[in-house]
Amino acid sequence: MRALVIGEALIDIVERDGQPTREHVGGSPLNVAVGLARLGREVDFLTHIGADERGRRIADYIETSGAQLVSGSMSASRTATARAQLDASGSATYTFDIEWQLSGIPEVPPPLVVHTGSIAAVLEPGCLAAKALVDTYHVSATVTFDPNIRPALVTDPDAARSRIDRLLEKADVVKVSSEDLHWLDPTRTPEQTAAAWLALGVSIVVVTLGADGALGVCADGSVRVPAGDVDVVDTVGAGDAFMTGLIDALWSMDLLGAQRRDRLAAIGTADLTTAVRAATVASALTVMRAGADLPDRVSLDEAAGSDILG
Repeated sequence: MRALVIGEALIDIVERDGQPTREHVGGSPLNVAVGLARLGREVDFLTHIGADERGRRIADYIETSGAQLVSGSMSASRTATARAQLDASGSATYTFDIEWQLSGIPEVPPPLVVHTGSIAAVLEPGCLAAKALVDTYHVSATVTFDPNIRPALVTDPDAARSRIDRLLEKADVVKVSSEDLHWLDPTRTPEQTAAAWLALGVSIVVVTLGADGALGVCADGSVRVPAGDVDVVDTVGAGDAFMTGLIDALWSMDLLGAQRRDRLAAIGTADLTTAVRAATVASALTVMRAGADLPDRVSLDEAAGSDILG
């Protein structure tokens, strides 16, 4: 009953008006691993960080959250960084200094769910190993995927799209932003893309639409959930919190694990609405705080019973 999260961990250097304001631990997959651990889930996190000061800071952060850093994760020559430039609305634009590598099969218990995405899905050479691990675990675990595309790191868009397509073939649950969909194929609507991905075998596609909320699509139909009416401090980690809330909700519904793949594929729109709403609440709580400060179980449960989504 554990999750395995595969992907990058780094230090976010947040800037406003070109001036650094703070540094904090970040990375999309790391945020999901930490977010799930804060919600009381058992989590193993496989990454690639250095044994330097920033790497030790990341390792301490993971341990404090309750997640388990997989052995061999501290083998990088340096710990990656991302400079997040915030605009007046709190939206972030990133530039990266990162190397991404993986090797071997992690020594972890068989996972119930495997999550990956973002830089880990497209940056060589580690993306090849991440895909191989997804292939390995697909036979026993639900696969969740968030493309979370970083155009600044993509030198060959066609190759990146091909790698994403190959991961989609193994994915059961996909969360994607409207910006990512536009980058992948600006000629198709979110509904058209979701339908195409369902035809590949994906059970649930959820598209985050910023202030317009979220669109969830499954074989039973589509649902819309509004965004929370909250004061936004910044959007760092908002999508990762959404992914975390979505996985957690499906976990609570007992829909994770390869043996439940048929049940997940048959999810109805009522349960999908419940899951997307839980994910939206998690995201709303995160944007109300600086940095990727994802909620714990108490905060999420309290907010779920409030009128945060109207």
